[in-house]
Amino acid sequence: MKEINNLTPKQIVHELDKYIIGQRDAKRNVAIALRNRIRRMMVKSDLQKDIVPNNILMIGSTGVGKTEIARRLASVANAPFTKVEASKFTEVGYVGRDVESMVRDLVEQAINLVKENKNEEVKEKAAENVEDILLDILIPPVKTAGFSTSKSISNGDFDPENASEQELNEKTRERFREKLKNGELEERKIEINVKQSSPVGVGMIGNGMMDDASMAGLQDMISGMMPKKTKKRKLTISEARKILMEEETSKLIDFDEVKEEAIFLAENNGIIFIDEVDKIASKSGKNGGGPDVSREGVQRDLLPIVEGSSVNTKYGLVHTDHVLFIAAGAFHVSKPSDLIPELQGRFPIRVELDSLSQEDFTRILREPKNALTKQYQALFGAEEVVLEYTDEAIEEIARIAFKINEEVENIGARRLHTVMSHLLNDFLFEVPDTIQANSKIMITKDMVDERLSSLVQNRDLSQYIL
Repeated sequence: MKEINNLTPKQIVHELDKYIIGQRDAKRNVAIALRNRIRRMMVKSDLQKDIVPNNILMIGSTGVGKTEIARRLASVANAPFTKVEASKFTEVGYVGRDVESMVRDLVEQAINLVKENKNEEVKEKAAENVEDILLDILIPPVKTAGFSTSKSISNGDFDPENASEQELNEKTRERFREKLKNGELEERKIEINVKQSSPVGVGMIGNGMMDDASMAGLQDMISGMMPKKTKKRKLTISEARKILMEEETSKLIDFDEVKEEAIFLAENNGIIFIDEVDKIASKSGKNGGGPDVSREGVQRDLLPIVEGSSVNTKYGLVHTDHVLFIAAGAFHVSKPSDLIPELQGRFPIRVELDSLSQEDFTRILREPKNALTKQYQALFGAEEVVLEYTDEAIEEIARIAFKINEEVENIGARRLHTVMSHLLNDFLFEVPDTIQANSKIMITKDMVDERLSSLVQNRDLSQYIL
């Protein structure tokens, strides 16, 4: 993939096209939003801090690709991304998650992203250190007084009979180092000391008077003060290498630097996807009462976060002024205008996603890199069974999925999971007992009709199928 700064809106849409069928307007809008963030970072004047992202509100029924567009956009941008459901939040004063937790989740994602990049940078050095540790366990070095060096080894004329204990030790270590590099000792068992993290329970402190960030910070502080316990474990060299690699990598990384970079990344590149925003909209004509009591409160709590405020996290203050917020909802019962006006104003870009047609279903089964048909081929391929579909079979699967959506409940592309599962479950059950390795399964139109006709004909049964 190209360097993010070189990605044009057209190239971003091209990347999204690899996974998402249709929805041209939604893709164009998110591509422009992403490119605008790159453009803002290029602005040299004081205007840079005043250029805020245009948050997007996606309107469309379930299963048309709203979440997938946001998730793939974050993947293209290599940006921290978090998905939250608006219906999970409650306003301040109620029991439940507060809206600031979405920013804390975003920072955690940013920390993980930066850590991964830093791990790659120190991977080589850490691997060398791990090799030395493993070597010291296998062949402990001989301690000698003074600064004597083994000239006979360095000169290449090694004589085992006249060699000192140190020289013999060095020669043995070199042989074992080669074996470690060649992977000849991976199954050999060794004993290593593994650090154990002692659980710290401070839930009773504060009892509602401390926020999540303060509580997490306090737990980290107490954990840091507690003595680190170690436990001896007998592991194979391949297992020990993984554990030691984590320890050595963390020693080589400056965590303060990680925190600074992560906060900068979250503030300037972070994407928060707020799903089911229609569930916190008060239905038209309803004035409070019942479950609607806290809906408007959640909307009002969202306002400062989306507009730009400072949120306290255990890694420090995070400003949300330049975080891109993408909200989405089906808006079947309520309308976008049922949201409070202030929140509507925080999402100036509105995109209506199209319902999927039968032709879209056919393309979804054929074109994306992660198409469902390809996923099932990979599952059968893992058992060395070849799965193939005729063109007519794929068209018939799409037709049946589309028809069920029309007659029962329209759940978009998610219906394809149901149909494909119903079609292939018998085969999956028979592999590898009855259908053995090197077999071939060909899915034809007649087979699709035979196996799926009951889904369409029996309306009562269809009601219980997702």
